[in-house]
Amino acid sequence: MFRDQLEKCKDYGDVFEVVKRAVKQRLKRERAGLMLYLGDLPVHVGAFHGVGSNGIVLNKRLLRLISFRSVTELNSYVFMLLLHEYLHSLGYIDERQVRKLVYDICRESFGKDHPATQFAYSPPVPRIPPSELQPGNADRQLEIVKDFDRSNLSYIS
Repeated sequence: MFRDQLEKCKDYGDVFEVVKRAVKQRLKRERAGLMLYLGDLPVHVGAFHGVGSNGIVLNKRLLRLISFRSVTELNSYVFMLLLHEYLHSLGYIDERQVRKLVYDICRESFGKDHPATQFAYSPPVPRIPPSELQPGNADRQLEIVKDFDRSNLSYIS
C-alpha cells in the first residue's frame, strides 16, 4: 500500500503524508503544524528537528550531492529523513531508538528490499566535489516549503 503511495509523490508534502500515515499505523501517534525548511547544511547532517520546535530542516545540499537512480530512490531517501525527524517531533529523542524505529517502520511499510528500508539501514554516501568543501560556500538562508503539513490537527495525539 505505502509503496504505491510513495511512488506517486510529487513533492515534500506528498512524501510527508505517507510518513504520517505509516507512523499513525505503527505507533498510533500523530501531530500537526510542522513546517519544512530547506537549507545548505554540512554534508554529515541529513536533516534536523529542534526539540520543542515545529520545524524540520532538510539538507538540500545533500540531496543535490547524492546520485539517485530514480524518483523512487529520491522519494525513499526523503521519506527516511522526514520519518526520522517526525519521530523526534513526536517526542522520541534517543537517536538509537529513533534509528531503530525508522528501520522498523520502513521495513513494515515497504519490505526489506525497498530503497527506503535500505537507506534506513545504510544511508547513501554523497560524492562531494572539492568546491563543496570550501569554507563560505554554504547559503545560510532557509527556504520554507509551502503546503508541507496538510493536516488540520491542532496538537499531538
